[in-house]
Amino acid sequence: MKKILEQIGEVVSNAFVTCGYEAGYGRVTISNRPDLCEYQCNGAMAAAKAYKKAPIAIATEVVDSLKDNDLFEEIVAIAPGFINIKISKDFLCDYLNKMVNEDKFGLEMPENPLTIMVDYGGANVAKPLHVGHLRPAIIGESVKRICKYVGHNVIGDAHLGDWGLPMGQVIEETKDRQPNLPYFNPDFKGEYPTEAPFTISELEEIYPAASAKCKVDEAFKARAHEATFKLQNYDPAYTALWKHIMNVSKADLKKNYDSLQVFFDLWKGESDAQPYIEDMINDMIAKGVAYESQGALVVDIAEPTDKKELPPCIVRKSDGAYLYETTDLATIIERVKLYNPDQEIYVVDKRQDLHFIQVFRAARKAGLVSPEHKLDFLGFGTMNGKDGKPFKTRDGGVLRLEALVKDINEAVYNRIIENREVDEAEARENAKIIGLAALKYGDLSNQASKDYVFDVDRFTSFEGNTGPYILYTIVRIKSILNKYVENGGDLESVKTIGAAESVLSDSEKGLMLQITRLNEMLENAYEEIAPHKVCQYCYELSDAFNKFYHETKIIAEEDKTRQAGWIELLKLTKNILLTCIDLLGFEAPERM
Repeated sequence: MKKILEQIGEVVSNAFVTCGYEAGYGRVTISNRPDLCEYQCNGAMAAAKAYKKAPIAIATEVVDSLKDNDLFEEIVAIAPGFINIKISKDFLCDYLNKMVNEDKFGLEMPENPLTIMVDYGGANVAKPLHVGHLRPAIIGESVKRICKYVGHNVIGDAHLGDWGLPMGQVIEETKDRQPNLPYFNPDFKGEYPTEAPFTISELEEIYPAASAKCKVDEAFKARAHEATFKLQNYDPAYTALWKHIMNVSKADLKKNYDSLQVFFDLWKGESDAQPYIEDMINDMIAKGVAYESQGALVVDIAEPTDKKELPPCIVRKSDGAYLYETTDLATIIERVKLYNPDQEIYVVDKRQDLHFIQVFRAARKAGLVSPEHKLDFLGFGTMNGKDGKPFKTRDGGVLRLEALVKDINEAVYNRIIENREVDEAEARENAKIIGLAALKYGDLSNQASKDYVFDVDRFTSFEGNTGPYILYTIVRIKSILNKYVENGGDLESVKTIGAAESVLSDSEKGLMLQITRLNEMLENAYEEIAPHKVCQYCYELSDAFNKFYHETKIIAEEDKTRQAGWIELLKLTKNILLTCIDLLGFEAPERM
């Protein structure tokens, strides 16, 4: 189903051609003066130069050729050459009724769906999630859902940090605490235990203790490096212990991600890329792409168009160790081999921009991906406290993600019980649903690349551009539909938006026009990798509905045909809002 702008634009473009001008001048946009018109065409201004005619003369010609077209309620030429458009009720209602009956509201599916990988986890095993993990999880999940909804095959990868020095540190700290474990007995023969020698709580205590010890104890640091080397060379004992670290950590990570409604298709980590590294390095050397510099192996990634000097990509350190660049390049090889994606989207802190420039350019230079293979870096800004600095606990520490979620749920719960009497269990359950909406919407409503201030009071408000406001709008619509049924109405009977003899009020038409912009917004959100566009649409649609609601006595309307049309309009509005919040990664309660 063509977008409404395309349909209007085709008619206007054809009119330009009929009048002797190129079709391209007939481009139509949403009006930037909604007080004057709904859509506008400024093509006559540009055509005037090409055809050496006054723009108002061209605009008038085009308008005269369209004055009898049923698509328009009003189309006028305004000096110096604007064409202002208002569309007819019949055309608008017909478009909405088609949206009701089409799959995905008439969104056109791609002829050749892409396979897209979204890399949006990045958590390190053996340690708890903290606020720094919030943005990639929330943004990445929404990006994945948007890409999938518009018709592509999408694979979400957690891409865990599970193979570097921290693993050696955890192994050695475990050895100090439990030296009698069989993993540390060189004479042990047989099967290693199936039960982990630590709980997640113990593991989360081991990790920071080992990290701190490494900074002050050189002997321990050397042991940790040795343990890491043994693990990366697949020592049986350390590999068995590492598998326990992974299993315990993954179970806890899944629990926390599940609470955020963040779901990965793959739980791969840096370790999965290791088998590809040696062949990759040898191939880079053979091709002359990688060369030795000061003992390290590097790939030049500078290009003539660069405005600043960019350092080479180091793929192997002088001591033989590999870096994140090496692992990320090998991961690309693995993904091409196993999944053959057309596009990869990395949702990572924007401060890693240089890293991904190096990795992407090195991958292309080494021929790891085809020229058509897209590599996109969606760098996100920091989540700051009200002091403008990265969000911390009151004592200056890094806040655990569980604690942040608990705090925002508590804030929502307090708002719920302040405003009305409600059952305790229902209040707590709704607080979780609304809290998640407040948290996710508060993040996603900002352009991903920008820093933002995490303001619990603002995010949990039931007014303004917030998650709770969107949910309140949905619940309000549900309530009206329930009252309609209680009064004898049937939600399942076939209805038509826009009763034949009725006249649309400004607020009713405003709601309808906002609905028609859905599919254009979805395409833009996908193409620009921009979940904030979905948030903005939700807010504008909610505002349009609430204006209509406050000006219209829906349940009290005596004209049952007109009322039925309104009910169908409400159903469509509700279904679109529910679809949009699902793309953002949260849901709505039944009542608030």
